[in-house]
Amino acid sequence: MGRNAGQLRLVAVNIDGVLLSDTFSPVIHDFVVRRGGQYTAETERSIFSQPQHVAGERMAEAVPVPLTGEEALRAYFAERDEYLGRHPVTVAQGAAELLHRVRDLGLQVVCYGGLAKAHFDTHLGAYGDLFDGPGYVCTDGFRPGIHEIITQTFGLKHDEAVVVDDVARVAEEARALNVAFIGHPSSYEHSFQRQLMVEAGVRHLVDRLGQIDAELLLRVDAEAAAGRSWER
Repeated sequence: MGRNAGQLRLVAVNIDGVLLSDTFSPVIHDFVVRRGGQYTAETERSIFSQPQHVAGERMAEAVPVPLTGEEALRAYFAERDEYLGRHPVTVAQGAAELLHRVRDLGLQVVCYGGLAKAHFDTHLGAYGDLFDGPGYVCTDGFRPGIHEIITQTFGLKHDEAVVVDDVARVAEEARALNVAFIGHPSSYEHSFQRQLMVEAGVRHLVDRLGQIDAELLLRVDAEAAAGRSWER
């Protein structure tokens, strides 16, 4: 586009479901359904992008089988390990290109998610020099974490960042804070995240990372500069 962003200074990108393949939605769905629970939009809303101990409690509440939150969480991670044996984590198509585009526009970029940094190091360590600040922020203790990342980790104002995430709960938090947001909802057949993002008023929804091009980023930048990140 021939110019850099003017208002935005940071792009915060979620790890699982955006830069990496979605290995959570299928496991959570199967966890609930296999135990006789009803998998609904509200089920997803209550579980996704929560601290792990809260997600465990919500999964336990979603099934008729008597489980504590801790038991549900242990069972979930065991089932996820089995799932990963059949469907290993992969870097999303276009991830590296997106990171380069962001940097070419003069923006900083950071990755975040609910798992420990070792998860980032294992799957995205090869791209570590494309990230800024700590590179990765584990938000398990303060999810969804976008306020903390923007204001504490980078010392910026809410309207100086754009968040790219696959979960509507993060979009709802972004809207409350007037943080620009690009939704990348899961393509998983049982996912409700696209529907929930539309209900949350997300303006920009993409199916693949290649759609987050310089033109879109500069449009989001202009909207943030005008204070219209969430206006239709």
